[in-house]
Amino acid sequence: MEKTPLSMRKQIVLIGETNSGKSTLFNAILNREDAIVSAEKGTTTDPLIKAMELIPYGPVAVVDTAGLGDDTVLGSQRMKKTEEKLRSADLVICVYDITNPKEIKIDLKDKAYLDVYTKCDLLSNEELENQKKNSNGVFVSGVNKDGIDELKKRIIQKLSEQERDDESLLKGLLPKGATVVLVTPIDSAAPKGRLILPQVQLIRDCLDNDMKAYVTKENTLKDALNELKKVDLVVTDSQAFKIVDEIVPKEIPLTSFSMLLARQKGNFKQYLDGAEHLLSLTSESKVLVMEGCSHNSTHEDIGRVKIPALIKKVTGADCEFVYVTGYQFPENAEEFDLALSCGMCMINKQEVKSRLEILKNADVPVVNYGIAIACLSGILDRAKEIFGRRGQ
Repeated sequence: MEKTPLSMRKQIVLIGETNSGKSTLFNAILNREDAIVSAEKGTTTDPLIKAMELIPYGPVAVVDTAGLGDDTVLGSQRMKKTEEKLRSADLVICVYDITNPKEIKIDLKDKAYLDVYTKCDLLSNEELENQKKNSNGVFVSGVNKDGIDELKKRIIQKLSEQERDDESLLKGLLPKGATVVLVTPIDSAAPKGRLILPQVQLIRDCLDNDMKAYVTKENTLKDALNELKKVDLVVTDSQAFKIVDEIVPKEIPLTSFSMLLARQKGNFKQYLDGAEHLLSLTSESKVLVMEGCSHNSTHEDIGRVKIPALIKKVTGADCEFVYVTGYQFPENAEEFDLALSCGMCMINKQEVKSRLEILKNADVPVVNYGIAIACLSGILDRAKEIFGRRGQ
């Protein structure tokens, strides 16, 4: 569990006024001294993220944020970082100094949250009991660790009420014993000596579901198909969609890693609806491109080179492309005519859901890389067919 990627961990985000005891609580939850603790306002500047195993729930990530009400020169910028982390939060811990509980003026919308009162060691037993009568919150002391075990139990309870992010990529699509062929091109953009996360996830998914996984490159795919008696699904890297479509017999279902991720993490219908807007792009269109991870761009980069070139080839549109990386997201989403999203294997599900909701409210269509390439290559009907066979 120590090596579970952050994108596959539930995100627990601590917020509260400056000097409310967030960082002390953060350290107490982790049971180690990772955050700097000080009586000075604004000690926590940038968000601090640490992975841990929350027994018996599983791997999670705990995030300490800058204090609210920070009136320093950089306070507004720190607040933006806090808001960014709130988008990706699966559970928000609202931290209050029990000796001076100030209202947290943030709209948590549909976020799951827990109220936690810190510095309880500063109250008498009678005062503390009176406070508990009027609240459903958790009362803790980060100094002597009182209440921390109860807090962890409440966190586990809240997280267990939510859907799990580790749902199978192939859930409901194929039966046990199915044969899946994975096409993994190795070009200049491929990481040296290893597979990328979606490829590893799908191999593990096949093993977990008692399916047989075969891995090959596009130039050896034809031989692989001839050697196998029965193939239930071929999954390819999106950039090889057109080539693989020409090789794989029409009776064998075909899709991409990116489309499987779109179904697992995002709103598959919203992505499909967004594909309809691809062919109407013009040279005046402004397109937002959301990349889940930072990497060196090459001449074979899918989001910065191949998809823009494919859009221009198919539509003739020389669009303006604006790129954001990681958990960055623009404040002016309504200015875009279309949003393109990678598979988001390095971004957690809650962040993806938050982005899609923002884009929906801004009336901006969105489509992910795999669906976009399938649409522009004229093979979207085939690539999405597998998702309609046993329910989406």
